[in-house]
Amino acid sequence: MKNHLKTIGVIPARWGSTRFPGKSLALICGKPLIQWVIERALQAKTLDRVLVATDDRRIAEAARKSGAEAVMTRSDHQSGTDRIAEAANGCPAEIVVNIQGDEPAIDPLLIDELVTIMRVEEKWDMATAASPLNSAAEAEGKSICKVVFNSEGQALYFSRFPIPFVRDRTFSTNKTLFWRHIGIYLYRVDFLKKFVAQPPCLLEKAEALEQLRALHIGARIYVLKTKHCGGGVDTPEDIAAAEAALKKTAFSV
Repeated sequence: MKNHLKTIGVIPARWGSTRFPGKSLALICGKPLIQWVIERALQAKTLDRVLVATDDRRIAEAARKSGAEAVMTRSDHQSGTDRIAEAANGCPAEIVVNIQGDEPAIDPLLIDELVTIMRVEEKWDMATAASPLNSAAEAEGKSICKVVFNSEGQALYFSRFPIPFVRDRTFSTNKTLFWRHIGIYLYRVDFLKKFVAQPPCLLEKAEALEQLRALHIGARIYVLKTKHCGGGVDTPEDIAAAEAALKKTAFSV
């Protein structure tokens, strides 16, 4: 496989977030949230284009002012993946990177590392990332998606439940047992088309995790281990934590 496969980054950003409507334009350290994500994505050296897929013209305008292309999409998509698939449809690209629109501190180096893996290792249909969780207590959080993977880094399962289950209370290990799934996805275009053509499977409906649909239809998903732990903005209360995280990064605010 040739080393340079055309790659586009797509940031899904809808207005009607259930817990925080209009959060894409919420100010974080004086800038709209979507601007932070775009600026990080533009710093990634492996992305040939950066698009914002949105259903709202206010978000589209902010995206263009921040240096990204804006693509208007339908308002009735069930997931961010469906939205990015519409935005990427017809774009000349072999790899699509789904960059979460509520991750203002996303690391451009993480994006580049994942893209490089997809360009070099043709066996993967998708790629994503995970960071260590420090304790079983931390893994108990239902808002945190956990992932388990094999010795090759291939995802075996994702869950909001703390996985793996520790049966024996005397069990101990000096290795990381619990891994937090980081919400960035890379797709080969052919697989992305296959993915969005499939209806949600039973496991996806039960866990409310769309990546389980990918596993259900046989996807080989690579999980990159990283120290980057993300920091999504899901509610207005998350803004303070996001601002604190940004101030700790190597990027000025």
